[in-house]
Amino acid sequence: MGRIVMKFGGTSVADLDRIRAVSRLVETEVRAGHEVAVVVSAMSGETNRLVALVDALDADRIGDEDRHGGAIHDEYDSIVASGEQVTSGLLAIALRRRGIRARSWLGWQIPLRTDKAHSKARIAEIESSAIGPSLSAGNVAVVAGFQGVSDDGRISTLGRGGSDTSAVALAVALKADRCDIYTDVDGIYTTDPRIVPEARRLHRIAFEEMLELASLGAKVLQVRSVELAMNYNLPIRVLTSMADDGQPNPGTLVCHEDETMEERVVSGVAYSRDEAQITLLRLKDKPGMVAKVCKAMSDAGVIVDMIVQGISRSDNAANMTFTVGKRDLETALSALEKAKSDIGFEGIKHDSGVTKVSVVGIGMRSHTGVAQTMFEALAEKGINIEVIATSEIKISVLIDSEYTELAVRALHSAFELHAQTAPRVSAP
Repeated sequence: MGRIVMKFGGTSVADLDRIRAVSRLVETEVRAGHEVAVVVSAMSGETNRLVALVDALDADRIGDEDRHGGAIHDEYDSIVASGEQVTSGLLAIALRRRGIRARSWLGWQIPLRTDKAHSKARIAEIESSAIGPSLSAGNVAVVAGFQGVSDDGRISTLGRGGSDTSAVALAVALKADRCDIYTDVDGIYTTDPRIVPEARRLHRIAFEEMLELASLGAKVLQVRSVELAMNYNLPIRVLTSMADDGQPNPGTLVCHEDETMEERVVSGVAYSRDEAQITLLRLKDKPGMVAKVCKAMSDAGVIVDMIVQGISRSDNAANMTFTVGKRDLETALSALEKAKSDIGFEGIKHDSGVTKVSVVGIGMRSHTGVAQTMFEALAEKGINIEVIATSEIKISVLIDSEYTELAVRALHSAFELHAQTAPRVSAP
């Protein structure tokens, strides 16, 4: 049979009962003849508890460094990575209790090598010379996710959501047939079912669509993991670990667009409330001004998303509006004030009460009328659009947060995403 990687998030391993349930899911794949590696997160809430312990020492901090003059992030990683270590050991024991040969692997034991950017490290390479033969010999490898080892031998972590990334990276390194991501939902939906109860689970979705949805606010998969899977054409299956009724658990397959088969122009509606809007008033209307604004944001570590520029009523001036993450708003405003004389603007307005709502679908490449349908649906509900951004397979609008749920419902209905086969908008 094949080789697969199974990844279980914090809610899936939240307690011993859930870990026992996970062991049964793993056993099913092993009994079917698969070689299996399992990647686990820390038990639900455990990482937050460990981070809180580190934060509690903030009162003792001298600047951003410890008393010995070294950055504290390496010790932070050593602490927060321990949650996954516990889970991997517990699941290995649970599997052995079921007669399955299993052992736990920590990031440094594989090793999963990363750069030195502690707390947000990026994977450099994964060696499979030890773990690969162990799988071939019939052992289940239970791997602590979210962690690796830097080239100076210190434990490193990949940032929140890093277990997804480490699972996909491990699957690539092991030349696995697919990576199964188990979570508390049973797949990828056309939109958030909490807002639209009629939202439909997709059987398949293209990598590019999933990447857009993940970056636009869909929380099911982490962006870096989808990016990695797309680069190596590794199928990901998203499914639930919570189904104890014995029913089939097909989930959603994230794969190359040629394999999606579903004939629809728009696949989903996503939204993000983590947005803030900044408007620079009477920015000098000459070449290089937008570049200066973007440089100020880049130097401050702030990512700029949607941008629109309009001519002011007076000559040689323009108003520029762009969006940043809500948590970056104060940093962005401070950086702009410091660079005000260099950039050359007269004032700043900002608004954190906005939401980005997007429609996504690979069918947009070859069909017209999507923007018209979207804008008409919003207009019928009296929803004003403040900023628009587009790509080949996405249209995003910025609206007042008050209308978030109304907008999502209106768009889901306009594109008939509740139907098994949505109509085409119009032929090219």
